[in-house]
Amino acid sequence: MGKSGEEKVGVFVDHERCTVEKEVVFVDWKGKPEDAKKHGGRRAAAFVCAAEALENMVVVSNAANLVTYFYSSMNYSLAQSANMVTNFLGTSLMLSLLGGFICDSFLNRFWTIITFGIIELLGLSIMTIQAHFKQFHPPPHQRPSAAQAAMLYSGLYIMALGIGGVKAALPAHGGDQFPDRNKRLSNFFNWFFFSLCSGGLVAVTLIVWIQENKGWQWGFGVATGAIFLLLVVVSLGLPYYRHKIPSGSPFSRITKVLVCSIKNRNVTLPAHIPAIDRSPKLENRFRFLDKATLRDCTDDEVAETKIFLGLLPIFFSTIMMNCCLAQLSTFSIQQGHRMNTTLFHSFTIPTSSLTAIPLVFMLLSVSLYDRFFLKAAARHGLTPLKRIGLGLVLASVAMAVAAIVEVKRKARLEAPISVLWLGWQYLLLGVSDMFTLAGMMEFFYSEAPESMRSVCTAGSWCSTASGFFLSSVLVTLANALSSGLGSREWIAGTDLNNSRLELFYTVLALLNFFNFLNYLFWARWY
Repeated sequence: MGKSGEEKVGVFVDHERCTVEKEVVFVDWKGKPEDAKKHGGRRAAAFVCAAEALENMVVVSNAANLVTYFYSSMNYSLAQSANMVTNFLGTSLMLSLLGGFICDSFLNRFWTIITFGIIELLGLSIMTIQAHFKQFHPPPHQRPSAAQAAMLYSGLYIMALGIGGVKAALPAHGGDQFPDRNKRLSNFFNWFFFSLCSGGLVAVTLIVWIQENKGWQWGFGVATGAIFLLLVVVSLGLPYYRHKIPSGSPFSRITKVLVCSIKNRNVTLPAHIPAIDRSPKLENRFRFLDKATLRDCTDDEVAETKIFLGLLPIFFSTIMMNCCLAQLSTFSIQQGHRMNTTLFHSFTIPTSSLTAIPLVFMLLSVSLYDRFFLKAAARHGLTPLKRIGLGLVLASVAMAVAAIVEVKRKARLEAPISVLWLGWQYLLLGVSDMFTLAGMMEFFYSEAPESMRSVCTAGSWCSTASGFFLSSVLVTLANALSSGLGSREWIAGTDLNNSRLELFYTVLALLNFFNFLNYLFWARWY
């Protein structure tokens, strides 16, 4: 087979020590052709995994307990605090699309991490300053002034911008350290997820404890130091990375294909022009896009568009599960504050630290992954799509269990039940997230066009973001409908005991079950 044939099927050809992967060029930090003996591999990926542990430590600590800061320190209502958290987290993860677009199109992934890491550091610094100085806090039982609210939202959303860019670039940059057909690539994503869980475990134990016992200025301060350390760690790996040269805007190419297809919608393709189907899974689908080749569009651009469009139904089918996951950062925290948090007669467990239950489980399972799980998955056909489906089922079960626990909690207000009852919903949703998120990351990275791997991998985070936004919408809608029907609001102001949270959880369980049926259709279609 000639050189062109090798490149078409993805064989890696070494010309003057510059690796070409389907026209995707990798270089060293000086812009010179990479040396396979010096660049990439496990050593370079180790810096990425360490950075992910630090990055997720910051994000999870905010996701797990920020609702308490809004509610107790900034005097926002319970419902508004919950929506502020979900909106912040949703924006952070949604902005990963911007980060993915930038490092696919303009900056390489290393400089994207550094640039957005500095932005995140700035946002955290503003939050730390506000938490430290009492003049930036509202008086007791009063809402924040316009200036105090402006400072809070500035710090939050500058931090959100930084989080989005770093989250988009890190997994794709780590994947770049291994050739596509190198079996170590799947091992990297395994240990990347291990690092993600490790950072989360530190967040919900150490940092949450610092926030609640030493003060929020110390909690935000530790997070600020962690991001600074992330910048140092990523920079130390610079001499060892292989860097993908950006290939220009993929969305401009997709837009061109769509526009050309529309313009040629009434044109019949000549019989001698074959269908453009580079992916067997998309054979006989989106055939109308083949007409774009009659107007200055290449076969590769049409194939890239087809693959991207084929991923969208799977992406949309995962959003509802992440809406369920959002409850762990909002109402589950407030449930825990109204339960018995004392263990062994003296030790008090922070409610936010219950997230440690699924994280410990995931860390133990990941450590055995390489030895047992990969072979078992191959033997039983546990593909990424099946793992996503399993995660969706567990999310429905988790919300049904959460509704039952809330009924039990409200029945024992005078003698509060143990906060460990919440452990069931934390465990089920945590395991659900493990199957869904890990499945999405592997699925989107492996199925994406080479020129869009950052953007498509960011789809995993974007799904989580969409779930958080959907949670805010559903909370508002539930309150509007319940009050409009003459009943009290399901999520009532600051009083969770007079709310109907169990009904809200039941609705989420039902919605996620119907969403699972929808997902089955699209998974079979794919």
